[in-house]
Amino acid sequence: MTDRRSLDQSTRAVRRRFPGRWGLAGVALLALTLAAPGCRPKDSTPQDAAPAPAVAAKSEFVLGDLIQPFSPPTLAELEAKVQWKAQPVRDAIELLRQRQAGEKPALTPAEALQSRNDSPEANARILSALRRLPADTNAVDWDAAIVRHTGADVRSINPLLMSSTVEFDVAGLIGFGLFSFDWDFNLFAASDTVVSWHSSADGLYDKVVMRDDLVWSDGKPITAHDVVFSFKVIMSSQVPVPAQRSGTEKLKWVEAYDDRTLVFFHKEPLATNPWNLSFSVIPRHIYADSIAADPTLQNSAHHVKHEREPVTGGPYEVRQRTVGREIVLQRRATWMSPRGQPVREPPYFREVRFRVIPESSVALLALKAGDLDEKILSPEEWKTKTDGPDFYRNNTKAFGLEWVYFYFAWNNDTEFFSDRRVRQAMSYAFDHEEMLKVLLYGLYEPCNGIFHPTARWAPREPPPPYRQNLDRAEALLAEAGWVDTDGDGIRDKLIDGRRRRFEFSILVVNMAERVAICNLLRQNLAELGILCHVRPLEFTVFQEKTLKKKFHAFLGGWGTGAYPDTNENIWKTGAPRNYISYSNAEVDALFEEALRSLDETRREEIFRRIHLLLYEDQPYTWLYFRNSFYAFNQRLRGYNFSPRGPYNYSPGFGSIWKPVLQP
Repeated sequence: MTDRRSLDQSTRAVRRRFPGRWGLAGVALLALTLAAPGCRPKDSTPQDAAPAPAVAAKSEFVLGDLIQPFSPPTLAELEAKVQWKAQPVRDAIELLRQRQAGEKPALTPAEALQSRNDSPEANARILSALRRLPADTNAVDWDAAIVRHTGADVRSINPLLMSSTVEFDVAGLIGFGLFSFDWDFNLFAASDTVVSWHSSADGLYDKVVMRDDLVWSDGKPITAHDVVFSFKVIMSSQVPVPAQRSGTEKLKWVEAYDDRTLVFFHKEPLATNPWNLSFSVIPRHIYADSIAADPTLQNSAHHVKHEREPVTGGPYEVRQRTVGREIVLQRRATWMSPRGQPVREPPYFREVRFRVIPESSVALLALKAGDLDEKILSPEEWKTKTDGPDFYRNNTKAFGLEWVYFYFAWNNDTEFFSDRRVRQAMSYAFDHEEMLKVLLYGLYEPCNGIFHPTARWAPREPPPPYRQNLDRAEALLAEAGWVDTDGDGIRDKLIDGRRRRFEFSILVVNMAERVAICNLLRQNLAELGILCHVRPLEFTVFQEKTLKKKFHAFLGGWGTGAYPDTNENIWKTGAPRNYISYSNAEVDALFEEALRSLDETRREEIFRRIHLLLYEDQPYTWLYFRNSFYAFNQRLRGYNFSPRGPYNYSPGFGSIWKPVLQP
């Protein structure tokens, strides 16, 4: 978990598609399980990639060795046999402007800033005024800076190595991408980088023509060859970027027919093929001659240099980085005017600062003092720390629904939680009502599985969220063989000829709210004769242990992917983000069917069934869906919430701006 509200995250698990205004593809699932305060994971090994040759620990590096040999046809041969259909190329800001044209604000901005956000109705009125885009360019303070809070520093700025929320936030501003999606998860090619996008009628090919006015921050052209090189790097067994492969491995090949024309070759026509076109892109001229000597992309002097002074492809470049304190990004002139003439709209902010403040209370004081422009709030902060004049003097706040759920994860590969009855007992043992009403101040809604009730993939007749039932929990534990045989008050069981006590540890990121939830679980289980030890950990340690499956249980969270198939990476047997070693043959088969079904109605039925199967198995104890609670400076405008919050879709951060100060 990194931070942005501690969006915790094991975000390393699935290759993320985090599009910003400028079309950077980020992740499919926003992982909150290992991120930090308030919290997208990625993954580990390619599931459906072609079998890779066995690679010894120190074998010679082979670029793209996970790709099966393939000889692509000439472009003329393709054009002669393929029937193309045009796909959308969009400007995300223009899409939002069109949507807002039909909306009427309930308040003026001045009235909104005088209002207290103390109810859903007040929140709707405030947002209706403050989410608007500028009426014209003269209203924008183009010299403005924004200071954003993060509870943890980035570990890497290389887009291939991202694994936390803050890293994806930074990458959304400095990274290069061809595709993005809007607040309703409609996929499109970004008009800032793409001229045209066509898919074949048989679903086996996609052709993209890139713009010819794209340059890296060092002035070198961004070409189709950079995209092909990046694909091959991702599909190299010695490059430690398994998260990036979760969709990329389903591509057969990517061919650059010239500097601008790309064709993506798919292995088979899958429902997810359009989404598999998005992966992180790095500059070939920086890494082509160095990757063989250092496939980690981070250990050699050359790679360390470019970690500190990265060559960027997005609208911002890194101006300054102070480890553990701050990352400063600056608007890039060569993005807007690569040849001295403007060809793209500039980002609204001249400068973006990510200030690292691990302690949430300290960050809140900085916000109130005007040293931060934005902070994600915990439920306690929303309810009790931001309702007075000291807060509203410089700031306001707003919230939106997020499809982000939190859970207790049970390691199904341990003697404690391999039995479904025990996992169900855990869910019955926990006092969900106290968590929701007391620890979370009544601000979150209960969760019963992987899809939010407003998602079209959620069951039409949803099963009820679990509620505490200690009698039912006791019965299930006894049925599974966990009873107190020696009268010491602790349940035990004979396993492989050895008497084992029901005593385990649960890992949690060291944040007060989350630790409190785990302590509530500990207390509840003590009533049943189960010893639960709560182990608060620093985020990086927590992340390492969960990724390596060195745990009995942990408290985590996941955000939503832009399409439901991203859940395969968590729930399919052996999947990279399946940290709990869950396995259900029917769930595996259903994910495969969904992948190959082009009938959206049937796909929705499949995902509803998966939701119900997981509910029955309780590999997680689902806890709650989290809202996005944001506090921000009164000068900020343009907050538009989606199921992924105000960011991580298009235009996302790109719609936020500051108006010109009035004399």
